[in-house]
Amino acid sequence: MSSQPLLQTAPGKRIALPTRVEPKVYFANERTFLSWLNFSVIVGALAVGMLNFGDKAAKISAFFFTGVAVATLIYALRTYHWRAKSIRTRGQAGFDDRFGPTVLAVLLLVAVCANFGLRIAESSKNSGSKHP
Repeated sequence: MSSQPLLQTAPGKRIALPTRVEPKVYFANERTFLSWLNFSVIVGALAVGMLNFGDKAAKISAFFFTGVAVATLIYALRTYHWRAKSIRTRGQAGFDDRFGPTVLAVLLLVAVCANFGLRIAESSKNSGSKHP
């Protein structure tokens, strides 16, 4: 038998060993995706409730909330697939997104402000018509 080691390397070269991705990383990605889906379902349910049981201002606001729910669904799906691909290819970059949640929060703020604005406009229109 030879006394040389089984794996020989040339001097100055590094061996690239495969890294093992633990299952909890995949499950964390799925858990985050399901959390975003839960949020979008809640916003969508709010929009459906406003659409079915509201007046004209609520129906206009429901349009904005539906847009936020759909944007959240698209964002969640895109981010899930991006992270899953990064995990499969063992990307060493961060998996965080700095701009997506901020944009969705601004969209939600716009929808809420539109709802309040429509409510104020409707109440001022109704109070102005009652008092001649």
